[in-house]
Amino acid sequence: MELFNNIRLKAGKAMLSVKVARLRRKAFYINLNQIKTIGIVWNASRLEDFGTLSRFYQKMNECNVDVNILGYFPGKSLPDQYTAIRYLTCFKKAELDFFYRPISKDANDFIKHRFDVLIDINFEKLFPLLYISSLSLAGLKVGLCTSEPATSPFDLMIELRNSISVDKYLEQVLFYLDMINSKSVKTAV
Repeated sequence: MELFNNIRLKAGKAMLSVKVARLRRKAFYINLNQIKTIGIVWNASRLEDFGTLSRFYQKMNECNVDVNILGYFPGKSLPDQYTAIRYLTCFKKAELDFFYRPISKDANDFIKHRFDVLIDINFEKLFPLLYISSLSLAGLKVGLCTSEPATSPFDLMIELRNSISVDKYLEQVLFYLDMINSKSVKTAV
């Protein structure tokens, strides 16, 4: 059974590679103070991270930044804390096709939305979330550094050497986005 699942996953990755090759997206970044929309893809099976994401949403909301979070939950029914929250939508394992690609309307709408910044919180490198991050039309895609940076879908990669916490990761994302916004970078351009 494991071999069959690996073959399906490998076929899904091949299909994703074809789609990414056809994707025409120009990366752009305005600056941290002008960001109006942030999209986050997240492994929603990590219930302990929900509080951190809620605090991040509140912080960004106070800065007039619209945050949308799309989570992947591998279970059959969502935990109660994930329901009735307007900035969070989740898709479940039942909303994947034979090749583990998301087929939900929420996932497709998220991919097509032109966020100013996409933040990938997919520490386990789950394929359905990688699929969404890879095809997203976001201006700047931020994710964890991979072993093969040339094939990464991210424009900005962050390497965390110690144990990874979502709180620390989001802090580093904002730090580097702010650094890109610095006057020294503006004068260099």
